[in-house]
Amino acid sequence: MQVILLERVAKLGQMGEVVKVKEGFARNYLLPQGKALRASDANIAAFEARKAELASRNDESRAEAQKIAETLDGKSFVIIRSASDAGALYGSVTPRDVADAAGAEGFAVERRAVVLAAPIKDLGLHEVTIHLHPEVEVKVTLNVARSPEEAELQASGKSIQELAAEEDAAAEFEIAELFDDIGSAGREDDEGPRGE
Repeated sequence: MQVILLERVAKLGQMGEVVKVKEGFARNYLLPQGKALRASDANIAAFEARKAELASRNDESRAEAQKIAETLDGKSFVIIRSASDAGALYGSVTPRDVADAAGAEGFAVERRAVVLAAPIKDLGLHEVTIHLHPEVEVKVTLNVARSPEEAELQASGKSIQELAAEEDAAAEFEIAELFDDIGSAGREDDEGPRGE
């Protein structure tokens, strides 16, 4: 099916281009979203008449997105989730969670604008792309942790595995010291009666 694009569509084309797409893609996405029109002679003529209006509207929305991008780019958002000791989440972080975290800090981000390369299923720092406009995208960092304190430690550069290893080492050291204290106390008791 041939369609004429009413706005830039990633991996497809620029506004005003006539492109060939699969029927389902046009019928289920491009046409209902208002991103394209069927490429009939009447629609091409109507597009040419509205081209200046569409271009100015596109420029305005791109300028708005650019303003938001300047403040949003590089931001870090904390998401608190339950997880196992190994750092695996009970569930995953979804685009809706990212949009909610951004919204809590005053940024209006739609969940469909959030692009996750893969589901986030473990604790740590994760980079996420947000498409604010077909021509404007930003990268933000998600700090997925079990508590705000853990999020601060992760932000300082420590991973959950490093923290767990440090805790294990500290526990082993305490146990070793306890056994050393018990051993020396036992030796003192043994020496006490013999010395008399």
